[in-house]
Amino acid sequence: MTEILLIRHGETDWNVDKRLQGHIDIPLNEAGQRQVLALGAALAGEGIDAVFASDLQRARATAQAVADVAGLPVAIDAGLRERCYGAFEGLRHPDIEEKYPEAYHVWKAREPDARYPAGERQAETMREFYQRSVDAVQRVIGGGKYRKVAIVTHGGVLECIHHWASGTEFAQPRTFDIFNASVNRLHWDGERARIRSWGEIDHLNRETLDEVDR
Repeated sequence: MTEILLIRHGETDWNVDKRLQGHIDIPLNEAGQRQVLALGAALAGEGIDAVFASDLQRARATAQAVADVAGLPVAIDAGLRERCYGAFEGLRHPDIEEKYPEAYHVWKAREPDARYPAGERQAETMREFYQRSVDAVQRVIGGGKYRKVAIVTHGGVLECIHHWASGTEFAQPRTFDIFNASVNRLHWDGERARIRSWGEIDHLNRETLDEVDR
């Protein structure tokens, strides 16, 4: 049995602005830096065996805070990156609707094989992204090497893994929350993953954050 701590990166300014980040490498903001210190402190006694992260800096910095208290290195896996949204990246939802109205409505309809207009990079379809996300997590837990592993990644990856573990269709609308710097616990028995808890953010209450600042 492997326990998976699936963690979303801390807050960025683009999260606050509701601007699509995708593969654009945005750093944590000041609030996000405080969040990940609180996260690391909360997980200090967890007995984590390994820490993995997306190669984007908002995930790497979050993972480093967890790894530092555990005395572990951060292993990087680019397969844990957020979805690539092509030309949508860097835009807010109203901007996308105005600039790419047809593609925007296809996006909101969650068409699994739709590919949005290319920007600096070619966009991934939902199906491609889902498979990449599941493959990346299975790559980390394959072989049963770890009793407890922390995987620090992005909101889109968390959504894919929730669908995978709960046995729901990945094209279904999301009915669960995905919080910055949240801990989401799954168990892997060698054949399938099961969600044990979702959206743990008690470590982000005001008292905890104030303590980090002292």
